[in-house]
Parts: sequence; C-alpha cells; structure tokens
Amino acid sequence: MQTADNIKPCYPLFRDDDYKKNLAEKRQKFEEGHAPDKVFETFMWTTTQEYQDLNFKREALTVDPAKACQPLGAVLCASGFHKTLPYVHGSQGCVAYFRTYFNRHFKEPCSCVSDSMTEDAAVFGGQKNMFDGLENAKAIYKPDMIAVSTTCMAEVIGDDLNAFINNSKKAGHIPQDYPVPFAHTPSFVGSHTTGWDNMEEGILRYFTLNSMEGKVVGSNGKVNIVPGFETYLGNYRVVKRMLTEMGVSYTMLSDPSEVFDTPADGEFRMYSGGTTMDEVRDAPNGITTLLLQPAQLEKTKKFVENTWKHDIPKLNIPMGVEWTDEFLMKVSEVTGKPIPASLELERGRCMDLVSDSHAWLHGKKFALYGDPDFVMGMVKILLEVGAEPTHILSHNANKRWGKQVEKLLASSPFGVNGKVYVGNDLWHMRSLCFTDKPDFLIGNSYGKYIQRDTRYKGEEFEVPLIRIGFPIFDRHHMHRATTLGYEGMMSVVTQLTNAVLEQLDKETIGMGTTDYNFDLVR
Repeated sequence: MQTADNIKPCYPLFRDDDYKKNLAEKRQKFEEGHAPDKVFETFMWTTTQEYQDLNFKREALTVDPAKACQPLGAVLCASGFHKTLPYVHGSQGCVAYFRTYFNRHFKEPCSCVSDSMTEDAAVFGGQKNMFDGLENAKAIYKPDMIAVSTTCMAEVIGDDLNAFINNSKKAGHIPQDYPVPFAHTPSFVGSHTTGWDNMEEGILRYFTLNSMEGKVVGSNGKVNIVPGFETYLGNYRVVKRMLTEMGVSYTMLSDPSEVFDTPADGEFRMYSGGTTMDEVRDAPNGITTLLLQPAQLEKTKKFVENTWKHDIPKLNIPMGVEWTDEFLMKVSEVTGKPIPASLELERGRCMDLVSDSHAWLHGKKFALYGDPDFVMGMVKILLEVGAEPTHILSHNANKRWGKQVEKLLASSPFGVNGKVYVGNDLWHMRSLCFTDKPDFLIGNSYGKYIQRDTRYKGEEFEVPLIRIGFPIFDRHHMHRATTLGYEGMMSVVTQLTNAVLEQLDKETIGMGTTDYNFDLVR
C-alpha cells in the first residue's frame, strides 16, 4: 500500500497485489491483445534471419532511431558560450524535450526558452512570437547573448530567422547591437550533430564574417579547439589539461563543462563558464583550428577555411593511443611546444593498463552504435586492445564515413569480421544481435531494450549492454567520464574489462555447478 509513511518507487510499487490486479484487469478489458502464445510466436520470429532480411529492406520507416534532432545539438552548442541563452523558435513541447534530455543526462538544469509557436503561428508565421520572445527572454533572464535555432514547424512554414531578428531590432524589442546569432536547424533532416555544427557556424559567422579586417592568422599564438557534439564533460577537461601541460594557449569554441556541472553550494548559476564573445572575435587570429570530431563538423570546417583562412589539419577524433599520439604531435608541430614528460608518463601508464587487460578483451566481440566520430574512435580502441568489433552502426553517418571505418577495420586482423551499417537504426541492431550474437553491445541507454529482448529469448542469447555514449539516462554521473586522450583510453578500457569480468562472475555463480573461477582462491 502506498502511504505518506511508506513511499515506494515504481519498482516495487507496481508489484503490489492491488497494482497487479489493476493491470491484469486493464489488459483483459481494454487492450484487446493477442494470446500470449501468439505474442511469443511472433517474438521468436523477429529473432530469425528471415525477419532480419525483411527488416533490412525497410525504406520509409525508422524504428528506434540512434540519433536525435538538430535543435538538440544547437542548444548544447549555444550552452557552451558565456552567458548565452539558447532560444528555440518553435513550440513549447519541442523545447521541453530538449531540456529534459539534457536534464536527465547531466542531472543538471538546462536553461533554454522557446517563443511557444502554436496553431495560429503555423498559419500566419511566427514573427510576432519572436518579437515578444526575444524581448521577454532578454528582460527576464538577462543573457549577454541569445542564440536562436528552429524546429520543424518554423522550417515547414519557411520562417526567415535573419529577417525576424532584424525586424525585432528595428521595432525596438531588443537593441540594435545586441548579439543574436542564429542557425536554421530543421528537425526532419540531419541529426543533433548537424544542429551543433550549424549553430557553431552561425555563432562564428555572426562575430567574425564582417570583421576580418586586421585579422592575422597566428597572431594571438592560440590554437582553436572545436569539440563538436560532446556530452562527456571529462573530455573538455582532459583536452584542456593536456594543452595546459604542453604550455599551449587555446580557445575552446563552445565549452559547456561548467554550466552542466555546477556545484551544490546554495547558489543557482543559470550561466557558468563558457567561451566569451571576445574569444570568438579573436579566434581568426589563432594559429590553426583543430576539429575533435571532424565527421560532424563539415559546415564549421568550410567556414573556418574559407573565411578565417585556417589550414585545418586532417586528424581523427583523439580516442585510443595512436590517434591521441597524432593529436598531440600535431599540436606540438603547429605550436612548436614539446610534448612534456608528464604526458609521456601518462601514455606509459595507459600502455601498461592495456597490457594488463589485453588477455581479457582479446577475441571478445563487440557490437556498437552511436555518433560517427565516437563510433570510429571506439572501433579504434577495440582494435588496439585486440577485441573484435562486429556490428558497427551509425544512424547519422554518411557513406564516406562508412568507407573510412571499413579501411580502419582492414588495417587490423581483429577487424576482419566487422561490418559497417550506415543510416540504420536500433531495430536493425536488434536483429543483428539475434542472428550474429556479439559478446557485448556498446551504446547509450536505449540499448537496454536490446539486452532485455535477447535475454527474453534465453539467458544464453543475452547481449549485455555497456553504456558509453549519449544519452545515459538510467545510470548516474557517467557524463563526467572521459573517452578522449590517454585518460579516456584508460577509462574506456577499464569499463570494458570490468564488464567482461562482471559477465564472467554472472556465468560462474552457480553454487557447486559453475563456480569454477578461482580468482579469489588464496
């Protein structure tokens, strides 16, 4: 019984007799479902090769997408700039979705507003909403900058952000010189990584396109770092730490690591940290610009090359030992700063960790999914530790990325059985986990349903999920972890190895039957 003195969460609350009775009656009277044996028969059919062949013929339907929509990425990008309020030109429901996504992943409040477009705006356009929205947002929340993106509704009816913002200034709703960069981010094309790239380019364009006079490449002695859609806050910190240890001056062009990790000290911080407007204005004077996730930053890359005249080095995401080496050596090359002994020592510890864990990871098969750069970096890590990536899926990647991953797989004997899936979703991954079972699945929280489905068929078919990626809703504090650099390599390998050992314990837990793992005998 649920009482004020005995508050239960959904589990075990819904296992109480009164709830079980209520749910059973609901199922019997209202659901009009099929008989359990028919449901199980259909479930078993969905685990077959016949069903997988049909599943992979889908063209006009997505089931359980392994991606989110553009404005979500735009909100994260805008949140990484100092005293900037992300503003979405669209409906209130869309913004509620973006905010709750980040609330649940970071376990922090996400400041983001919308101008609450409704049916009338869908017919007549949303300019009036923007007039009121910009004026109210500035007056109430007092940001130094408002960064505007769009949702499906605004894009379908063709609202012109540039015109609306300029008209808002002409009408006196916000001052003429008040910074309001923008990006068109239609949700029905691209993904959250596209939206991040669009907003990044929009902000850089706003502050530098018409003020390039007097800019000299290399004159400020800094390196620009563009992180891309990155939700592991530890990754911002590890990159900054490595550059600091090298004595390299840098500008992180979007850094939300403070606003999504504020302390509990009695003070609410709507804005915290972030890249300043002055840093953005000065960025064209940098030595060069390094893209940490190049597969998702095409628009930003084009702008920086064409407008700032930066020669952007060709690098992979700095995951794994070799690609971290390449990143640090490139930084050393362009800045003239040597790689310090502290990072050499860290690399040595990383190699020691890899040698310690290699025996447990060697030959283990991993399926994985997520954003293109992250997935490619994970494949690199798996190959470096002797594991075998089997099913490699990225819903929001392109064919060029797919060929790059295939080339990476071909470079290692551990990649010969790997297959790359571009544009596929998690329902495709579910089929693959049934018909060609990997030992583990790597991905975000949504993979738990694949694990549960495989287990439902039988314990011997279960594919355990290792939660690495975005979003992570059903575990806490993983957003502070690291996947980049030597530190990230050590963190990821630790997580993978312990997942293997956890599964070993699970499989050898039978008293007097399977308990033949003698690691604690002494």
